[in-house]
Amino acid sequence: MALGPDDNINETFQREVDEKMREDQMADFMKKYGTWITLGVIAFLAAIAGYLFWQNDKEAKAGEASEQLALAIRDVGNGDLEGVPERLDTVAAESTEATRASALLTRAAVALQQGDRAKAIETYAALVADDSLPEAYRDIALIRQTMLEYDRMEPDAIIARLQPMAQPGHAFYGTAAELTAIAMIRADRNDEAGRLFAAIAADDTVPETLRNRAGQVAGSLGVDASDALIPEEDEE
Repeated sequence: MALGPDDNINETFQREVDEKMREDQMADFMKKYGTWITLGVIAFLAAIAGYLFWQNDKEAKAGEASEQLALAIRDVGNGDLEGVPERLDTVAAESTEATRASALLTRAAVALQQGDRAKAIETYAALVADDSLPEAYRDIALIRQTMLEYDRMEPDAIIARLQPMAQPGHAFYGTAAELTAIAMIRADRNDEAGRLFAAIAADDTVPETLRNRAGQVAGSLGVDASDALIPEEDEE
């Protein structure tokens, strides 16, 4: 199943970021855009809500859990959080695989909306550690967890954590590689960061807004990625 939460976050970033990122901007980069973490997760969950109704799961209990999850996602989208955390906890406890993973992702997003950063991190970490859940959900949870912990982590720890996903061909390559490159700048590894940003810009599987941003940052770090930049009039 194709997962595409990155596009929503990257489009928002592009509207907000209108100048090249430089070294003195990196420390607070993720803080500034923390709000979009929640919005990206909710958009992702809303996209899969319909899919959950059509899973090849014949158990009535699982079907009911999927329906309850979809209703909770609807309420989150409407801004009605009354009782939602408890409902999501119930769904997560009574479900398996995709439904449980989605309930946990939603639970973390709700915690973040309610200002409970610690609960969001704890929920993402629990999802990442659960080997019974689909890898794609665990990967997106790891990215979200890292975004929330970014300003408190050592650069080398960020790089090591995201290394498996910061590889061309991975579903979340663009976001994982960008976060890795920013960490490299924080670690005074500007040459490596510039090359990685250039690689992101040259990868046509990465969303165009992210590619253009990466190309601009690569240039600010002395790596020419102009050939990879997409003319504004060609963007959709």
